[in-house]
Amino acid sequence: MNASTIRQIVIVGGGTAGWMTAALLSRALGEQVHIRLVESDEIGTVGVGESTIPSIRLINTFLGLDEDDLLRSVQGTIKLGIQFNDWHRLGASYLHAFGDIGLPLGLLPFHPYWLRSRQAPGAPDLWAYSLNARAIDAHRFARLERVGDTPLTGLRWAYHLDAGLYARYLRRHAAQRVERTEGKVVKVNLRASDGFIESVQLTSGEIISGELFVDCSGFRGLLIEDALKTGYEDWRQWLPCDRAVVAPSSRVEPLRPFTQANARPAGWQWRIPLQHRSGNGHVYCSRFMGDDEAAALLVRDIEGELLEQPRLLRFTSGMRRQSWNRNCVALGLAAGFMEPLESTSIHLIQSGVQRLLNLFPDRHCDAALVAEYNRQTRFEYERIRDFLILHYRATERRDTPFWQHCAQIDLPESLERKLALFRSGGRIVRDADELFAEPAWLQVMLGQGIAPASHHPLADALPQAQLDEFLSHIRTLLGRAVEGMPGHADFIARHCAAGGPAAVA
Repeated sequence: MNASTIRQIVIVGGGTAGWMTAALLSRALGEQVHIRLVESDEIGTVGVGESTIPSIRLINTFLGLDEDDLLRSVQGTIKLGIQFNDWHRLGASYLHAFGDIGLPLGLLPFHPYWLRSRQAPGAPDLWAYSLNARAIDAHRFARLERVGDTPLTGLRWAYHLDAGLYARYLRRHAAQRVERTEGKVVKVNLRASDGFIESVQLTSGEIISGELFVDCSGFRGLLIEDALKTGYEDWRQWLPCDRAVVAPSSRVEPLRPFTQANARPAGWQWRIPLQHRSGNGHVYCSRFMGDDEAAALLVRDIEGELLEQPRLLRFTSGMRRQSWNRNCVALGLAAGFMEPLESTSIHLIQSGVQRLLNLFPDRHCDAALVAEYNRQTRFEYERIRDFLILHYRATERRDTPFWQHCAQIDLPESLERKLALFRSGGRIVRDADELFAEPAWLQVMLGQGIAPASHHPLADALPQAQLDEFLSHIRTLLGRAVEGMPGHADFIARHCAAGGPAAVA
C-alpha cells in the first residue's frame, strides 16, 4: 500500500448523515480503511419524520438491504410523490408525482403532444398520464417496475420514515465495520504546516487522529466551520423561510402514499404519514410570523392527536462556500440546508458520499480533486435551490405580506432562463445531471400556473386521430395497472408492518 494512502477516516456526528456516510464508505472501501465515528447520545437528531425521493432505493441496493425489513424497522410507508395545496392560489392543488409521464413519440418527449391536446375542450389533465399520480389518487401501491409488456415504466417510489429509527437502522447495519466512539468533541487540532485537521479531542481527554475527516455535526459545522472557518452562503434572498416548528401526531386514516405540502400565510406545513404516527412541521419566515403564532397554527392544522409539544428549529437556507476544505468533507446539515419542500436532505448526503468516493483522495487531498468536488456540489445545490424558488415565486397569491414578498423575489439567471424557455414554447432543458428531471419541472411549472404560449411545432405533424388514439391508449393502460394494485395500507400490512410499540422502543 502506498505511503500516502488514507487509512484512517474519522466521522464526527451520528444521526442519518453520520451513519449513512459510515455505512456507504465502509461498504465501498472495505478493510483498506479504518472508519471511526464519534457521536454523543446526549445530542438529539433534528427529524420528526423524514420524506425521501426515489434515489434512496439505490442505497438499499448498494448496501444489500431488504426493503421490507427497512420499512418495518423504521415504521416506514411508501411515497409516490408530493401533493401541493394552496401554492398556486388558495384552493388549488397539484401533484409532483415521481416517475415518467406518458411516452415519448418519435423525436419528441410526451409533453409537447399533451400541450397540443389540451387545447380541446374537456381534455384530460397532465396527471392522467402519470402512473404514480393515478396510484396516488386511488391510494394504491405495488412493486410494479413496468406496465405489463408495454414500454410504459412502472411506479417509482421512495419512503416516509422515522429519522431517528433510520439512523439506528444504518448504525446496526454498519456496526461490524465501523468503530463507534461515544463522546463530545471539545477541541479540533490543526497541523501548523498546512492547516489540515490532525485530530479531535473529546471531553474524556481522548485524542482521535485521522487523515480524512467527515463533518456530520449538523448546523454548527464543528469541523468545517468552527475549526476551518470555511464560510457560509446565505440564500434567504431567494428562500426566505428561516424557522420551523415540528411535532408528531397520531396516525390518521387513510394511510396516504404521498407527502402533503400545504401553503400557509407565511410559509408551508408538511404532513408525513408513518405507520405509528405522523410527522408534522410548519416552515415559516420569522419576518412575517412569530414563533408562538407559527406553533399555534401547526397545532391547529394537525390531523390526529398531538403527541408532543412543538419544537423550534432555526436555520438559514444556503451552503458552505466549500463543502470540502483541506482534509475535511462536510455532509448533511454541516454542508448546507435546503428546506425540505422537495425532500432532498437524505439525497444530498447520499450524493455527497458518492462524489467523495468518485474523487477519493490520498492524504494530500490534491487541490484539483477538492475543487472538482466543490464544483459538482455547488452545481447540485444551486439547481435544487432553483427548483425550490420556483414554488415560491411562480404564484398568484398576494393575500399576505409573505406571499407579496415572494412575488418580488429576483430570480437567479439559471432559473430565469429555464422559465423563459418553458413559457415561450413548452421547452424544458435539463442541465447536465441536475437532480430534477423534465417530468418534475413540468409538473411544478404547470401546477404553479405557468402556461406555455405554444408547443413544439413537430408535435403538429401527427394526425389528430392518431394523437387521440395514442393518448387514449396510455390512459387505458395506466387505469388497468392501477386497478390491479392493492391499497397502500393493505400493502404495508401484508409486507412490512412494524411490530407495534416494541419496534420503536
